[in-house]
Amino acid sequence: MTNLPENDGAPLVTNGDATSRAAGTVPPRQRSYNPDSTGTDSTVLPPNTAPAPKKAAPKKKEGESWAETVKTIVYALLIALVIRTFFFQPFNIPSGSMENTLLVGDYLFVEKFAYGYSRYSFPFGIPPFPGRVFGTGPSRGDVVVFKMPNEQSPDYMKDFIKRVIGLPGDRVQMINGQLQLNGKPVPKVRAADYIENDLYGGVTHVPRYRETLPGGKSYYVLDRIPDGPSDNTQVYVVPPGHYFMMGDNRDNSDDSRADVGYVPAANVEGKAVFLFFSIDGSASWLEPWKWPWAIRYERLLTIID
Repeated sequence: MTNLPENDGAPLVTNGDATSRAAGTVPPRQRSYNPDSTGTDSTVLPPNTAPAPKKAAPKKKEGESWAETVKTIVYALLIALVIRTFFFQPFNIPSGSMENTLLVGDYLFVEKFAYGYSRYSFPFGIPPFPGRVFGTGPSRGDVVVFKMPNEQSPDYMKDFIKRVIGLPGDRVQMINGQLQLNGKPVPKVRAADYIENDLYGGVTHVPRYRETLPGGKSYYVLDRIPDGPSDNTQVYVVPPGHYFMMGDNRDNSDDSRADVGYVPAANVEGKAVFLFFSIDGSASWLEPWKWPWAIRYERLLTIID
């Protein structure tokens, strides 16, 4: 004979294999048996028992949310400023002085660390310090961005982009449209014409040449005006700590032969290295339906030589 356990006074009712308390009381735990299982029982919640509600996460105050947004914006601006100052800065080409190497509507990155840093590597020329630090000077043939050094020019301290032709101590001259460097003519070989298309459907053929500097740097130059006023010049002797700059579009470039003069090393901002976008000017920002036909796809993601 099996002895039943003692209870708190409520009668016990046996129903099959399950034993529960009578008088409508709910047992603190029910056991269910699965005949297909290995014989182990499992604990289930009593019927009509809801799970405990989760605690709601405390809401942020409106002031705290605004503060976090402002901090995020400030951090993003600081990161962009660091990249722009020390690594790469985007520029766009507004004039044709470097055709056909660079075209109006080109967008490019300038490598800021290529020649070290000067005061003009920083926004607004702050902090002011003389010369350059952490780098060497540009080489002949490099395409560089610099601050216009001529204080008498209306373009003073604006960003210019040209090719480095003369280094400190070099003697530079143009004779009958051919570049002379230290008394020797720079090789200049006729190439296929540069074909220029305007927005009205007109086509212009511009004489083009391949010029090769000492050291092997080679690039195209344009000669729009045979025997033009810039084809014969005096001898320019580049002072120490300065550079002589010229545009590849030789008859349509304000460079060291004209108002720009010799460019101090401190005015050089960086080396143009990479084209990331180009647009031909046939579509404005207010005409997005024309954008796909205005992009110069063949110039995207190209290296500047």
